[in-house]
Amino acid sequence: MAFLRRQLVTAALTVNAIRPLPGLRAGIPSFAAGWMTNELAPHLLALTAADTVAHLGPKRGNKAGLAVAALSMAGLGYLVRTANQVQKGVEEALSEGIGVDYVERLDAAPTPAELATDWRSLVNPFKLLNPEVEVIRDIAYTDAGRRGKLDIYRAKGQELSDAPVLLQVHGGGWTIGDKREQGLPLMMELAAKGWICVAINYRLSPRNAFPAHIIDVKKSIAWIRENIAAYGGDRDYLAITGGSAGGHLAALAALTPHVKEFQPGFEDVDTSVQVAVPHYGLYDFAGATGLRSMILMRDKFLAPRIMQKRWKDDPEAFEAASPILQITPEAPDFFVMHGTNDTLVPVEQARLFVARLREISKSSVVYAELPVAQHAYEIFKSIRAGHVTKAVDRYLHWHWNGYRQGVEPSDVDADQLIDRAQDDADTSS
Repeated sequence: MAFLRRQLVTAALTVNAIRPLPGLRAGIPSFAAGWMTNELAPHLLALTAADTVAHLGPKRGNKAGLAVAALSMAGLGYLVRTANQVQKGVEEALSEGIGVDYVERLDAAPTPAELATDWRSLVNPFKLLNPEVEVIRDIAYTDAGRRGKLDIYRAKGQELSDAPVLLQVHGGGWTIGDKREQGLPLMMELAAKGWICVAINYRLSPRNAFPAHIIDVKKSIAWIRENIAAYGGDRDYLAITGGSAGGHLAALAALTPHVKEFQPGFEDVDTSVQVAVPHYGLYDFAGATGLRSMILMRDKFLAPRIMQKRWKDDPEAFEAASPILQITPEAPDFFVMHGTNDTLVPVEQARLFVARLREISKSSVVYAELPVAQHAYEIFKSIRAGHVTKAVDRYLHWHWNGYRQGVEPSDVDADQLIDRAQDDADTSS
């Protein structure tokens, strides 16, 4: 019976990963159960197979348990295959968004071996630090104590000068999280290749109401502009990324270099960025998309916990906090990613955000929708995280090389832009 119980638990986890429960309340436990199952599907598949083999035979066999185990392994195999297909999906997204010839701007075209899943790295998916990368920890960029500190990641033993800079903003629902916990696979990949990566803490709710969070992100950009050259970085080139709340803050910072209300006391500092890569971000604080999920999140969570005011009392504050309402023709280049099975931030608002970017912005927009992916898919090493990290690596090197060469990133093939606009119109209709 113990074998059957284990297999029933595994089956329930697998079903939830494939078909998670929707809704504001159900979405949180559904995420908690589905995220790890999804990203650790190969490990769970191996454990289930080993457990099943151990219980084969006429004396030890449990027919019900074996049947459930077979179904679980089929579902877990589906999750593994879907994660592996991300490589093709992100490549198609890059080709659509910046042109099929984008690889010509890379230092070298990736080989099939480089694009393939690195199975050895998955043996210990939580081993994230790279011995080739040094970390300079807890540099103060504001006077907010622990919440006002940042870490710098850079290649060990290299003399760097005018290196591209990536700013990583952690997620955690604007209420929890730490700079040491997120973005590590990407930062390790880029830092080992000569980038300077900066991971920040920022003030959190409920102790601090919004806009304290975005003000701190802006302060970190100001700090980078003034100080990053001393660490080998190019003060004039900055990419920004983050997931969840960090995706929201990264997108909002990228779209609001002109909003002085987010820069009290340093209104004249340049806080622009050259490119933004938000993962599974929330782009609609105001409920402007009309999506019921966003309106519920606004009224049940964002208003009392983060904004600490009611929407009807100050709708302008919610609108100012919504990246989807801050898009201008001067928006920087974007690479947006979101999972179709995200139960914390439904994928529909990412689609609307991307459609709005493509409608208004003069810059390039890449969008990769990841089938079956839950929230937080790139926190640690997994099949999906590996393909996402490699895709962002290619994209950012494409962008950086174009910046160095004076090439406008938005110079993609005109026919592709027309086709893409027609596809968006067909989808909207």
